Amino acid sequence: EYPFHRHVSGFTSSLRTSSAETFFPTSVDLTNGLHRPHQKPAILRKISAAQQLSASEVVTHLGQTVVLASGTLSVLLHCEAVGNPKPTISWAKNGEEVKYNDRLLLQPDDSLQILAPVEADVGFYACNASNALGSDSVSIAVTLAGKPLIKASRATVINTESPALTVDIGSMVKTIQKANVTINCQVAGVPEAKVTWFKNMAKLSSAHHLHDGLLLIANVSLSDQGLYSCKAANLHGEVTESSQLLVLEPPRPLPYLEDLTAVLTSAGPSTHSVLTSPSGTKLTVSPGSSALIGCAVDGHPTPNITWLYSGEPLSLPHHLLAAGRILQILNISDFTEGEFSCLAQNEAGSLTQKMSLAIQEYRWSVDKLTACSASCGHRGVQLPQLRCLLDGAEVNVSHCRETPKPSLQPIACNRRDCPSRWMVTSWSPCTRSCGGGIQMRRVTCQRLTAKGSSVPMSNEACAQVSKRPVDTQNCNKQPCVEWVASSWGQCNGPCIGPRLAVQHRQIFCQTKDGTSVSSDQCSALPRPLSTQNCWTDVCGVHWRVSLWTVCTATCGNYGFQSRRVDCVHIRTNKPVMEHHCSWRPRPANWQRCNITPCENGTLLRGGEAERCRGREEGSVISQKCSTGPC
Repeated sequence: EYPFHRHVSGFTSSLRTSSAETFFPTSVDLTNGLHRPHQKPAILRKISAAQQLSASEVVTHLGQTVVLASGTLSVLLHCEAVGNPKPTISWAKNGEEVKYNDRLLLQPDDSLQILAPVEADVGFYACNASNALGSDSVSIAVTLAGKPLIKASRATVINTESPALTVDIGSMVKTIQKANVTINCQVAGVPEAKVTWFKNMAKLSSAHHLHDGLLLIANVSLSDQGLYSCKAANLHGEVTESSQLLVLEPPRPLPYLEDLTAVLTSAGPSTHSVLTSPSGTKLTVSPGSSALIGCAVDGHPTPNITWLYSGEPLSLPHHLLAAGRILQILNISDFTEGEFSCLAQNEAGSLTQKMSLAIQEYRWSVDKLTACSASCGHRGVQLPQLRCLLDGAEVNVSHCRETPKPSLQPIACNRRDCPSRWMVTSWSPCTRSCGGGIQMRRVTCQRLTAKGSSVPMSNEACAQVSKRPVDTQNCNKQPCVEWVASSWGQCNGPCIGPRLAVQHRQIFCQTKDGTSVSSDQCSALPRPLSTQNCWTDVCGVHWRVSLWTVCTATCGNYGFQSRRVDCVHIRTNKPVMEHHCSWRPRPANWQRCNITPCENGTLLRGGEAERCRGREEGSVISQKCSTGPC
């Protein structure tokens, strides 16, 4: 769209045209019926006489500014258009279709008449002409007493593709970066109003590409965001309209996500992490573990993130962290295997990033064979070796414990005749158990066939392969030894029972010729006992106790009595040393007695009765008793 100014009789009108306005017909026949080619609509611009402010009726063509005065009774706005097919005329005020009534009349010639105009009729009136080939539009301003008037829009314009756009002031503008944004401030007023631009209430200088009521914001970036205001002022007053500029940045992927690192630090060792990407990433985990899936995106405004599973809204158990940018999946199982994706959306566009979650499976692998168990003959076999694998890497076999093992069959190997070799039998028992003996075995030369049979061969056949093994050898060269015991000692050890004590003897290890040797050499022989129980009259003792003495008190807490305890010989009844009776517990020689509360303050001690005398102290009776030494 292109603005231009036209000065008419001291009035200024800022007109805004569409692409059709670039066409001005040079010859149009409106009277005869000559055939004309198809033509886009074009509104005719006509210059009217200067408006007389005192006139009660104002008649004007498009391109004028109408000033409503106190005596204005009618305003007639003419609109003539040419085109083929004939254009259809419609009227709009401030961007909205005019609703005709008894004051706003559409005349037969498509003119718009305003009867008894009031302040509410002030605004920009646009005549729109359209046919099948296109449209054209021209505005006319109606002001009150010459006060400034700004043509404002209340539209929201969102630009996500175009490198340039033009909007009317008052619009909400949302555009991508690097676009060229032109804000049009179409002003009317008598006298001509002066236009001043502001950004965030701060006045803009002329260096910001200001001309003809247009503000050009070139190569828009985030720093250009803000509120842009257009103020129109003349001697009759001033008016301001504003447009909010928001810079859009479509969602774009980021190489990392700081929040994911922070969350992963606090997670357990069984938690895995991965970032989604436009091309897709993959994460393989073991069953029962957890996963943190990050959606690293940026954009302006901040994109809203929606998580999907297999292309559908996520219904699996999950947690959202870091404002929805991290998806946490706990206790992963076969039900959670598949594709997860995050859909990042803002007003500038959308971006889908995805990842594939796979379950690690432990499996048995049959790999190389064991070494052959024989180099020849009929018994050589090899067994396949089993390995527990996880994603091709070998792990401890315990992980495959619950996985069924494959059936393994031994494989025959080295089934061929063996070379001739010496065969030996087991050694015969030694001729002597000690002191040196001889044992023998049988040595033959044989050959083992692939069928498992042994074929006798000459000794010369084996001698060429190896030296003949010996068939005799010495054995049990250790000297012959025995345990020798001394005579039993006296039966005078400690008493362990009635008339029962312990006696000792010494045990030696020696050879048959009487030479003493280390006891270790006799360790293979049963060792004789070195102690035994024996009978002795010295241990015929027992504890003897006397009768208990009279208790020292008949009541109270201090009574006790005693008795005599002696170790005496059973036969002579004479006391002996107490350790002879230690094989039985010693009886107690004293005990407490008569531990009962005393009554009436009477306490018998040593057979003598003492009465405690009480004294009355007011209503309290107190007494002392048993004050003597124990």
